[in-house]
Amino acid sequence: MSTASEAEKSAVNGIRTALGVGGVLALIVGILILVWPGKTAAVVTAIIAIYAIAAGLVYAGLGIFSKTKGGWARVGHILLGVLFIIAGVVALFNLGQTTAWLALFLGILIGILWIVEGIVALSTLGDAASKGWSIFFAILSIIAGIVLLFSPLYVFALWWILGIALVVLGVINIVRAFTFKGDI
Repeated sequence: MSTASEAEKSAVNGIRTALGVGGVLALIVGILILVWPGKTAAVVTAIIAIYAIAAGLVYAGLGIFSKTKGGWARVGHILLGVLFIIAGVVALFNLGQTTAWLALFLGILIGILWIVEGIVALSTLGDAASKGWSIFFAILSIIAGIVLLFSPLYVFALWWILGIALVVLGVINIVRAFTFKGDI
């Protein structure tokens, strides 16, 4: 076997492994979201809180141990680190409230983004290959954004849709992992 074909086989196996592992992870997270939506959201919030604490430790460490940064930069890093640590600890000790706040915040953010996306789609109508689809997308996006902003309960629907999408995409990627032949 030549070195080129061995490298190609290795690349194909790597892609198959990545597709399979990604598919299994997506499937597991999707099932968790569908079976235990509240607990899974709390776990995601806890992971974000732990990340905040870790990032805070890194920032504080940069401020304390950096020999190349000036005084104000070091103080800024230490203060930022302390803020991250405090935010992470508060989030962990109030996990239920933090999860609800995070869901509301993301719902509002996505609502605003959908409205802006719809407006941008309308503003680029002159460049659109299909004006009808662009107008349809823009109107749908703006309406969805407004509904999400004024009814945060839709955040739960988005969470369920995410769970369903992860299950479907996970299964598809697992199938792709077993059927991938690789013409690279």
